[in-house]
Amino acid sequence: MQRIPEEVLERIEREHAQGITSSDILELFAAHGIKFSEATLRKYVQLGLLPRSVRVGRKGKHQGSQGMYPATVVRQVQRIKEMMAQDYTIEEIQREFLFVRGDIEELERTMAKVFNALRDAAKERRSETSGRAIAQDLASAESLARELVAKLALIEERLMAQARLTKQAASS
Repeated sequence: MQRIPEEVLERIEREHAQGITSSDILELFAAHGIKFSEATLRKYVQLGLLPRSVRVGRKGKHQGSQGMYPATVVRQVQRIKEMMAQDYTIEEIQREFLFVRGDIEELERTMAKVFNALRDAAKERRSETSGRAIAQDLASAESLARELVAKLALIEERLMAQARLTKQAASS
């Protein structure tokens, strides 16, 4: 099965930290020779396998808004496609995949908002001694938060691997 390389996924997640459009998602899969359509994207969202897009206004007068998905949606689509290639049913994918993945990603987004708000507040006090201490504490907390999310994702991935092994053993 075709895969988008890990380094590409990481780059997309860095470059599209504010979100990615459905057309960008489709172009990315097409560029890697992976079949994926707008209809399938919508179906995965309807089934709860992917988060809904968030409407974000475009810069400039009368530009309207566009739907933005978290950049991690590309990784999620790839996981879903891999599970389907391993003969998981949609129901099994919903049960296994939705175990905690969505909650981990929501936690990550929520923590990013909190850290952005705290970082903005800390900028105003940077010249003060306490402001520098706050900035250092904030950097330390962000590091711990990244470690926490990575650890939770690792635990979830190990549980998923166990579920795959159990499924393989049952089908043998």
